[in-house]
Amino acid sequence: MNDALNPLGLDWDAGDVPDAPSSPDTLQQAGLTLGFLSELIMRILYTRGGMLGLDLARFICLPFKVIEEALKFLKDERCIEVLGGDLIGRVSYRFSLTEVGRQRALEAMKFCAYIGPAPVPLEDYVEQTYRQAVTGVSVKVESLRGSFSHLVINESLFNAIGPAIVSGKSIFIYGPPGNGKSSIAKAIGDFLNNSGGEVYIPFAFLAEGSIVICYDEAVHQRTDGAASDQVEDNEATVRRLLNTGTVDSRWVKIRRPVIITGGELNLPMLDLKYNAESNFYQAPLHVKANSGIFLIDDFGRQLCSPKELLNRWIVPLEDRRDFLTLASGKKFEVPFEQLTIFSTNLDPRELVDDAFLRRIRHKVEVQAPSREVYEKIFNAVVRRLGMNPCASAVDYLFERYYSESRRARASDCRDILETVQSICRFRKQPVQLTRDLIAEASASFICEFK
Repeated sequence: MNDALNPLGLDWDAGDVPDAPSSPDTLQQAGLTLGFLSELIMRILYTRGGMLGLDLARFICLPFKVIEEALKFLKDERCIEVLGGDLIGRVSYRFSLTEVGRQRALEAMKFCAYIGPAPVPLEDYVEQTYRQAVTGVSVKVESLRGSFSHLVINESLFNAIGPAIVSGKSIFIYGPPGNGKSSIAKAIGDFLNNSGGEVYIPFAFLAEGSIVICYDEAVHQRTDGAASDQVEDNEATVRRLLNTGTVDSRWVKIRRPVIITGGELNLPMLDLKYNAESNFYQAPLHVKANSGIFLIDDFGRQLCSPKELLNRWIVPLEDRRDFLTLASGKKFEVPFEQLTIFSTNLDPRELVDDAFLRRIRHKVEVQAPSREVYEKIFNAVVRRLGMNPCASAVDYLFERYYSESRRARASDCRDILETVQSICRFRKQPVQLTRDLIAEASASFICEFK
């Protein structure tokens, strides 16, 4: 890997499984200052009330021995008080804010109202992201075929997709509408999500003194058996929080993410989302997609113009890194380490220029299906819908439509046959596929404007 792809100079091999981040033993190893952690603890106690030491450590996702220094500092500053409990040591103490602590917590809330797991340093996030780069995914042909088993594609197209995935570089999928571009892109996502292994992302990271939330339940699929609202029994919690050398609980183990966006995409969605009242940030979509796939479907139909979008991404696509800007104007660098897929049914020559196409390593054209491929798709949909085979149905469609004014579309099979199904349901008759029903359904679906 060259420096542009691996600016940290990591000793990395394409076959390596990313190591889990180790649990810190000290505040310094956690990458946090005493002041930062103390304020986080006060905000948590202010909003949640008194908490046992082990519950506080679990909420912050740090071992008790790491937060113990901050608790001692706050006690010495008369910001917290201990309400008792010594059954298993200090982890069983109940900590609560004093009046002085409540005032200090209110002041801290004005600067940042974030309450949640302690963030990891930006440097740790960057290092871990490059360790689990999407370019390191091992692709087995059998597994890849499994993700495409529900699709009918020719061998040349499959052989073009495989190397594109192996490279981990951007892919441009184009061709006429209705022929499976989005389905192919989603099948790539399904492969990477299920066969690409597991990766680690932090709940949040700390950049230039600001908290950026990275983990998103809506797009990240956890595999560590935990859930945000899962309650762990106290005995198991104590064992974990007192243990050393375990996985850092501030990191979440997930399947490689697959984030899909379409016409709703706009430029602000590619920037940090700032919460002005609480003074922390949400990571943009492409950062949440790191170590996975970012699919821009219906490219060219976004709320922003293709030129604006490409100008925003032309450097990240080549350098594999991006710069995000805080509300203060400060910028910081993050990895742009995902498989980016553009899918469009518009003419690429009208969307992008040569400078952009040069940065897209793989261009995959999805053409209209041949009659042979169309028949395979048609028969597969017939079986899925539980209909009877009808060879004359395809004959009619090619005689009436595809041989004259319209190119065959793979999606027509599903749409026309589902229309047949609706006609039969409306008439309360068994679904018996015939040439006449296909004629009626296709006349309703394929609109011929005069």
